[in-house]
Amino acid sequence: MEPEALEREVGAIAAAHGAISETVGQFVVGNRDLVDLLAVGVLTGGHVLIDGVPGTAKTTISKIMARLLGYRFSRVQGAVDVQPADIIGVRIYDADRHEFVLQKGPIFANFVMVDEINRLTPKTQSALIEAMAEHQATIDGTSYSLGDPYFVVATQNTQEFEGTFPLIEAQRDRFMYGMTLHHLDREHEAEILVRLRDGQLDWETYGNRLAPLFSIEEIARMSRAVQEVYVDDAIVRYIRDIVVSSRSHGDIRLGTSTRGSLALLRGAQARAAIDGRAYVIPDDIKAMARPVLGHRLVLEREAEIGRVSVGQVIGDILAAVEVA
Repeated sequence: MEPEALEREVGAIAAAHGAISETVGQFVVGNRDLVDLLAVGVLTGGHVLIDGVPGTAKTTISKIMARLLGYRFSRVQGAVDVQPADIIGVRIYDADRHEFVLQKGPIFANFVMVDEINRLTPKTQSALIEAMAEHQATIDGTSYSLGDPYFVVATQNTQEFEGTFPLIEAQRDRFMYGMTLHHLDREHEAEILVRLRDGQLDWETYGNRLAPLFSIEEIARMSRAVQEVYVDDAIVRYIRDIVVSSRSHGDIRLGTSTRGSLALLRGAQARAAIDGRAYVIPDDIKAMARPVLGHRLVLEREAEIGRVSVGQVIGDILAAVEVA
């Protein structure tokens, strides 16, 4: 892509992200970082894993963004009795047509939200992760393509342990990005109360006003432009050094995979684009380090006992590694 054309596309991406953030902010208080990360995920085709307590607007933000993007939205509620067929689908016999027909599950959509994924049994988790990785589902030996584009947001409440099945490392690695949400601060909590008092938190009224801001074709064009964002060799070495450091840090038992390296580069490109730049800077890498590395790193037992957090370790790595 010619530099002038890329500049125009990047400008359009930044404007689009601004419009999405403004529209989400009309109904949702705070959580700007989540909106940014979902935008990065959509632009790079990377699924997002969210840790957080209930009541942090994860589902609401996802529904709003799906509508604004013109994506077909579906939701899966995690529970121990959910079977793979419940989310993938099943072939049933149609007596009128005298043949088996496919009854599609909720994963046949463009924007799929899996709420409390760690309440799904390992067998059902595996079926979902396979669909995410392959963008297809195999039912009775026949493969069916899922939505195109295809984007998954999964949530889990890691503060609860009863009736849960934590994702194994290989499954977490399938999510390109991850983040942890916390309760709102005092200022935002007060703002929500004021909005409720003034009748501004009626989802039916707000949701009925929402219309797509973009077409799927426009999103695809923006995604292609993100891949053209310039990444200097020094930035590539910076990413390499951060990832390698995660594999040799004394507090880390399992470092970042090569899939994490690719996610860090792609995420930095998208981050630059939504900021209106056609080139990546070190701050883009730093901004994406926690969303890319946080859910992939496994700490040593001694570090966990000493209450060392993954965020602290990532901060140590970023402080130690310089742009070469």
